[in-house]
Amino acid sequence: MNEVPVTGEGARMRPRTAAILAWSSWAIAIGTVVASTLVGVANHSTGGLTGEPGSVAPTIATIAFIVAFATVGALVASKQSANPIGWLLCASSLCFTAGALGVGLANYDGALADVGNWLGSWVWGLGTGLAATFVLLLFPNGALPSRRWRPVAWLACIGIAAFVVGGAFGPSSDPTSVNPYAIGGAVGDVLRFLAGLFQVVLVAAVLSVVSLVFRYRRADRLERQRIKWLLFAGLLFGLSIVAGSLAGSHLRPPAFATNIQNAITAGALALLPIAIGIAVLRYRLYDIEVVINKTVVYGALAAFITAVYVAIVVGIGAAIGHGSSPNLGLSILATAVVAVAFQPVRARVQRFANRLVYGKRATPYEVLSEFSSRMAGMDAADDLLPRMARILAEGTGAIDASVWLHVGGRLEQEADWPNGVGQPARRSLPVSNGPLPPVGGTLTLPVHHQGELLGALALRKPPGDRLTPGEAKLAEDLAAQAGLVLRNVRLIEDLRASRQRIVSAQDAERRRIERNIHDGAQQQLVALAVKLRLAEALLDRDPDGARSMIADLQGNTQSTLEDLRNLARGIYPPLLADQGLAAALESQARKSPIPVTVEARGIGRYSQDVEAAVYFCCLEALQNAAKYSGAASAQISLAEADGYLGFEVRDDGAGFDPAVTPRGSGLTNMADRLEALGGTVRITSARNDGTVVAGRIPVRALEMSG
Repeated sequence: MNEVPVTGEGARMRPRTAAILAWSSWAIAIGTVVASTLVGVANHSTGGLTGEPGSVAPTIATIAFIVAFATVGALVASKQSANPIGWLLCASSLCFTAGALGVGLANYDGALADVGNWLGSWVWGLGTGLAATFVLLLFPNGALPSRRWRPVAWLACIGIAAFVVGGAFGPSSDPTSVNPYAIGGAVGDVLRFLAGLFQVVLVAAVLSVVSLVFRYRRADRLERQRIKWLLFAGLLFGLSIVAGSLAGSHLRPPAFATNIQNAITAGALALLPIAIGIAVLRYRLYDIEVVINKTVVYGALAAFITAVYVAIVVGIGAAIGHGSSPNLGLSILATAVVAVAFQPVRARVQRFANRLVYGKRATPYEVLSEFSSRMAGMDAADDLLPRMARILAEGTGAIDASVWLHVGGRLEQEADWPNGVGQPARRSLPVSNGPLPPVGGTLTLPVHHQGELLGALALRKPPGDRLTPGEAKLAEDLAAQAGLVLRNVRLIEDLRASRQRIVSAQDAERRRIERNIHDGAQQQLVALAVKLRLAEALLDRDPDGARSMIADLQGNTQSTLEDLRNLARGIYPPLLADQGLAAALESQARKSPIPVTVEARGIGRYSQDVEAAVYFCCLEALQNAAKYSGAASAQISLAEADGYLGFEVRDDGAGFDPAVTPRGSGLTNMADRLEALGGTVRITSARNDGTVVAGRIPVRALEMSG
């Protein structure tokens, strides 16, 4: 939106100077209001501001809206001196107070009456013109919506200037009032014509209201929040006019009805500057959507109750001849109808208010309620995370929302809405224990559960649309509730990944066994078969050669048998099956390239899967120590305590930093083996301080017979 500023940096004044001028204006306005009230009292009239004796209600209401204009104008001008709206409100309040003083002075005789009549002929119109045109045209940031609205500003300037000159020095068009300083003759006729140009000001005021509609359609969400405050106050002002008209047509006597009507209208005028002040100064601290929602609901319910009561008590009472006196039975009937229909009507009105305020978006309560119900239903992870992203986007008005999962030291994008509806483009970012990596967008919130980082929620607003406090709070609440969901999803993902690794490891082991059999035992057996046929052919022709070949065959057979035994030990060592963990590990320790000691305390025999898991985990740790750590020695410790079989492989090698070095396939396979049996593994290491691989599995010792 190409806004046209009406104030530049050169027009900005010092804060102290702005505050002095603004609050001086406020003091003058308040002092003038007090003076006009005293003038009315001295003239034996409590209604000095309106000129009608006894009109206390409109007097109080008029004082209220003048004070509201003056106070809000001083606040805005002192806080945002470059925004002309504050100064316009101050100028309007001074005009209104001067007009009020003029009304009070008009009740006197002589020169005071002349001054009062002269002020009343033009100063009210000046204040109204400034407030109804420029304040609306420049709201809320002091700039025109675009250059095309400049003619409206010029139209308002011409109309206001013409009315002020014509009203101040031209003859009055009202025969009941006389301008004591009017210029007569042909010049007076011209001045009277200029005063009639106030109709141009009204046209400019209508166009200024239309500019708010165009500004609202092109504004971002935050500026729309500000405009809603003014539109809401304008709606209430319009309703006050209707209410004042209804009161004026039904109340008696007519003078009293007129005073009440004026009081309602003048009191409602105070809402306009208050709404402007909230929108310009404190719009971030208030949620106008909630205010409008509640106002619509309560106003509609009040109208419903009133309509039911009038229809039954007044309408039916008039039909049966009791319209002028209360009827207890009809009152009870009206109460019963309201009680029965109240809740259904309230639900329908609430839905209408939500639709009116939030449009197609859900209310924050509905967003949290839907999210809680989805979480309680525990949908599949593939469905739950996209729904979570959709709820986050729709609840905050974002054009894009994503859910990230912390897995294996990386932040994985698991769901993206609406871009990921078809086929999501997964992204992966490294993450440490510090702050989240930049994922892009307007807001990124970490998701924690029991102090552990589980993932993140990210959203992106449309260009130029900032996140409101209510939307930020909603996103924070969703992130707080998402912890348990992401933990469950991560457990599912870890289980799925571990199963895939187990299947891959099984396939790799099967291929290794096939390769070893093909390249080793199979080739040796084929060679044995060939040599046997040759020995058979030599038996008759060369018995000594045949006996020598048979001796070689015995050695080859023994070698093939040893290879088959070694291959079988890689699948499940016979020594482990016969004598248990301690004996099997001691046998492997003797074959290790580095000195290894084995210490076993209080261990017995366990199921094959438990013993195999501990055995191969210890071998994997020894192999890593011999290959990568440069260790001079290693130690294996086995112990059973509290229903758990624990092991520890400690070396004195170079060590590493587990937080920086990624876990290799060997350590991952160890974790998968133990977790499949309900166990855990822990890696402890530091630079130049060796490595400790420790694990434990829940066990129940077997009772060995014989």
